Amino acid sequence: MVTLKGKNIYLRALEPEDLDFVYIVENDEQIWEMSSTQTPYSRFLIKEYLENSHKDIYEVKQLRLVICSNDHATLGLIDLFDFNPMHNRAGVGVLIAEKENRGMGYGAEALELIVNYGFTHLHLHQLYANISEDNITSIKLFENRGFNKVGVKKEWNRVKDIYKDEFLYQLVYVH
Repeated sequence: MVTLKGKNIYLRALEPEDLDFVYIVENDEQIWEMSSTQTPYSRFLIKEYLENSHKDIYEVKQLRLVICSNDHATLGLIDLFDFNPMHNRAGVGVLIAEKENRGMGYGAEALELIVNYGFTHLHLHQLYANISEDNITSIKLFENRGFNKVGVKKEWNRVKDIYKDEFLYQLVYVH
């Protein structure tokens, strides 16, 4: 059995009981910029998404896991997306939902677990992250885990009436 358990957190599959949590996260306009969301999601669509979340990463090309504290509190989400088994790569994104839980090492621990899972169990060669130029917290998180900034997508994302650069970070597995 694959254990996605760290010192202070563990990662688990989405469950139907996560409907309210995912609904709140996906409809939080404060984080829409990170996910390129433009419109709210209905409970119906999120329920449908949760009902299909058991599908294999090879089929749907993504994996979303819930970040939980050891006392089983739901802290956030971590995603592998754009999974490409031919080129052995995937994107990764991390979200700690509540501000009071940020900066406590939960995101770093979750990132460590998913990186190890990706390289060990999915046999990935590389992971990448797309991070807005002003998301200093995420930049530090990924750099501290060994991701390197390999590119800048100039004026990539429009946020309200301004364009922001997006940085491309990459972690290549070293054998």
